[in-house]
Amino acid sequence: MILIVLKASIKPEKREEWLKGITEYTAAVRSEPGNVSFDFYENAQDSNEFVIVETFADGDAGSAHVQTEHAQNFFPWMGGVVSRRPSINYQDLDGDAWNEMAEVEPR
Repeated sequence: MILIVLKASIKPEKREEWLKGITEYTAAVRSEPGNVSFDFYENAQDSNEFVIVETFADGDAGSAHVQTEHAQNFFPWMGGVVSRRPSINYQDLDGDAWNEMAEVEPR
């Protein structure tokens, strides 16, 4: 399982363009056969900082992802809306990327 977390700061004047672009990109990535999940979140304290959390079935699915037309178009486009180079945390994990949290039990 591949787990990727990106943190991106968006230029304030590009926020609406970013939201449109990342929403379209999210739909495209979610349609990939090896994609397990793809979500983006806005920082509650900084409306121009976003985190993207994506998981792929394995390294082959992750490699296939970066070769897709939508990824090849998105990466250069993203360079025009970010205020600095995004940060990335890339993990190649054994088993599932997500497990139940033991410390919290719904009541």
